[in-house]
Amino acid sequence: MATAVEGVVRVGPDEQILRALHDEHGPALWGYAMRLTNGDAGRAEDAVQETLLRAWKHLEVLDPDRGSPRPWLFTTLRNVLIDEWRARSVRPEVVTDEPPERATPDHADTAVQSWLVAEALRQLSLQHREVLLECYYRGCSVAQAAARLGVPA
Repeated sequence: MATAVEGVVRVGPDEQILRALHDEHGPALWGYAMRLTNGDAGRAEDAVQETLLRAWKHLEVLDPDRGSPRPWLFTTLRNVLIDEWRARSVRPEVVTDEPPERATPDHADTAVQSWLVAEALRQLSLQHREVLLECYYRGCSVAQAAARLGVPA
């Protein structure tokens, strides 16, 4: 664990192991994750972090007598991404027609839009306002509005 003494950060053995793992295997894991995620940097980064965390939790894989930990790391990375894919397929992503920031109504935007429409309507002639009221607010077709108002379509 890292400790601070008089402004100096001392790194403990756990952080040193994790940093060494990242320095030695991080670039290769990152490239592999990018290929498996079709270039999704966010998913790749999360998968690499999870892989390194699992290695840190299973320090026995880092035993030099067992050889290089790289095959274990690559297998674990692949399994992390498979687990993520399975979780997403069980809980599919909710898709809407609107961007996420518009998924919930924003009353301030609605009020501003109403004021802008009211101002625009005030600038129209009475005849043009009547046509808009018939077509937009009362749902009449152009022919119906023309018949009601006694004007050509």
